[in-house]
Amino acid sequence: MAKKNKKEIIYFCDNCGYESSKWLGQCPICKEWNTFVEQKIDSVENLLDVNDTKTPITIDKININDEERFSSGFDEFDNLLGGGIVKGSMCLIGGQPGIGKSTLMLQIARNVGKDREVLYISGEENLSQIKLRAKRLGDFTSKVKFVDETNISKIITIVSKYKPELLIIDSIQTISTDGENRFPGSISEVRNSANLIFKLSKELNISTFIIGHITKDGNVAGPKILEHLVDTVLYFEDDQFKNYNLLRCVKNRFGSNKELAVFEMKKEGLKEIKNVSEIFLDGRPEDASGCVITCTVDSGKIIFIEVQSLVTKSQFGMAKRNINGGDYNRLGLLIAIIEKRLNLPLYEYDIYINITGGLKIKDTSIDLAIIMAIISSYKNVALGSDCVYCGEVGLSGEVRNIKNVDMIIKEATKLGYKNIFLPKVAVENLPKDYIEKYKNINIKSISNIMR
Repeated sequence: MAKKNKKEIIYFCDNCGYESSKWLGQCPICKEWNTFVEQKIDSVENLLDVNDTKTPITIDKININDEERFSSGFDEFDNLLGGGIVKGSMCLIGGQPGIGKSTLMLQIARNVGKDREVLYISGEENLSQIKLRAKRLGDFTSKVKFVDETNISKIITIVSKYKPELLIIDSIQTISTDGENRFPGSISEVRNSANLIFKLSKELNISTFIIGHITKDGNVAGPKILEHLVDTVLYFEDDQFKNYNLLRCVKNRFGSNKELAVFEMKKEGLKEIKNVSEIFLDGRPEDASGCVITCTVDSGKIIFIEVQSLVTKSQFGMAKRNINGGDYNRLGLLIAIIEKRLNLPLYEYDIYINITGGLKIKDTSIDLAIIMAIISSYKNVALGSDCVYCGEVGLSGEVRNIKNVDMIIKEATKLGYKNIFLPKVAVENLPKDYIEKYKNINIKSISNIMR
């Protein structure tokens, strides 16, 4: 005799997702009032009444297809995902309104649609509005299909019928389930819809991209379980690169989560920037004093930047100190090191530091470049335009070790720099054949700024 299908009732906060066995007027976690809603779940007895189960197998019996990844049409985006789009994976993309999430997804749909079936489901725009945006991106093949739908049951039916290789949902906050008192974008709706889409994606082996809204704090709106559920989480940022949008990977089950890609918004859509250093070195003056090239590592990507310094005689009783793009307290420390170890009277001078390109850097590996820029401007002597300075400077003037030295040398060689100044301990730790491998670049070691 079959067991009766029992349902248990729980209550959870529509604001933060806190669950309770009874209704509460105020959530004990987020302190919001009247946010608890009712939800029915299967009882344990019902969950145990399962006849159709899968048989566990050993790792050697698991078959992997030869083609587990395919390209998005953007090299930088593929690198961000660890080598391309993984079949059956689910990726969440968040970012501020108007930053280019939908545009990027349309471009990827267009690129992938040249060889594979793509289904683009929009809950924010109707088909006419989608076409107006898509016209500036170029022609789409018949393999790319569009539908405007917000009901999760109908979406599942459509996806099950067409079985695309790539599914794009724009956006998860517009999707709702069946039933009364269902509000799209609420904690419960986002959680339920994401779970159903995730299950569908895995069962049909469909690669899925979900666009998510963000809160005023910059986090993806909805329950945190949404980010735990998906395989990859990407965030658009635009506050550091001026006219450029940075797409950062913060979670990736199939690759490194320390990757980033930079895009520029053009009339015809987003354009990937393959050499990020060009953003910060474009228009650099030749043979100007106080200008020094250095590099920083952001999410595994080597970025070459220019540090500019202006040292002028102070006209008032107290010298001014200003830095744009760096740590003000760190600048004061480096100036004190110069005064103490090199006996330069910088207390009589105003000092201005500018890190070009608008990048905010907290990496101490640019210490040596800042010191060299200050000395260059103070003495009004230009340093070589083919020189790169990297190293952290200690209070005794010693130049301390930094990370990713091998990557810095490799990238500097690629960009054509002839001289690179690095901490002595970092150069000594390089493999014996490394300097010979990059013999076109003069690697110079520095142990202390006084020598």
